[in-house]
Amino acid sequence: MLSLEQISFFWNHGYLHIPQVFSPNNMNQLRNELDWLIHEWASQSSGWSGAWRKKYMDEETERKSKLIAMHDLYFYSEAWMKAVTHPKLCDAMADLLGPNVELHHSTMHVKPSQTGHPFPMHQDWAFYKHQDGRYVDVLIHLDDTSHENGEIRFLEGSHKTGALEHITQNSDGTGCTPHLSTEQYKLEDSVAVPARCGDVVCFNIHTIHGSDINRTDEKRRMVRIGYRDPENIQTFGQSLGRPGLMVRGCRKRQGNQQLLSNTGPK
Repeated sequence: MLSLEQISFFWNHGYLHIPQVFSPNNMNQLRNELDWLIHEWASQSSGWSGAWRKKYMDEETERKSKLIAMHDLYFYSEAWMKAVTHPKLCDAMADLLGPNVELHHSTMHVKPSQTGHPFPMHQDWAFYKHQDGRYVDVLIHLDDTSHENGEIRFLEGSHKTGALEHITQNSDGTGCTPHLSTEQYKLEDSVAVPARCGDVVCFNIHTIHGSDINRTDEKRRMVRIGYRDPENIQTFGQSLGRPGLMVRGCRKRQGNQQLLSNTGPK
């Protein structure tokens, strides 16, 4: 799926834009199902918390800013199950991660119009910590992105520093959403990666990234999917301890590892 040049670019820069992974027919169905999920299942909130909000937004915008989100769309939609197991996408992940690729989770990130939620600079590692960098996040673009609606932005090569400790407390001691210092890691120093509907942009779990406000009259729809080498052990965070689908290759047994549990909560 990927050329040697693309693979080299990803591991040198920490991200990769792959055009038109999904066909127009794919995208029509995925957009329709996403809009249904927004109406039927997703939640709307003020988004991530923390002092960074004062740096990214004026008081009025900060008060109005919203984020529409939900996890694991494939539990609710056949179309999204097919999306996370799409042959071209999974082949690309195998090119980056090796022959064995496990699906970790998916998350909807929809920025409503006008004041759609920005994201401060951060590493996704802070939300689902793993032992090493054999983890790739993928952004499926359901709308064209630009500066006006808050395209994804990266600090080039930042994944090479490895995992960084994030700010998780406000000055008053209360908890906040993990993020990096707004003084040390600035959105204006990052590289914008606009993409078209049907494109994917993928990045390493340690790549520092963020995005600005959606200032347009239309919502900006995007879905993030995480893939990992199954031997890259998770130590904290979202979906901890939950096995994922093997979308390429197989899960090798580690030592005396037991069979994966199929029992639910008791």
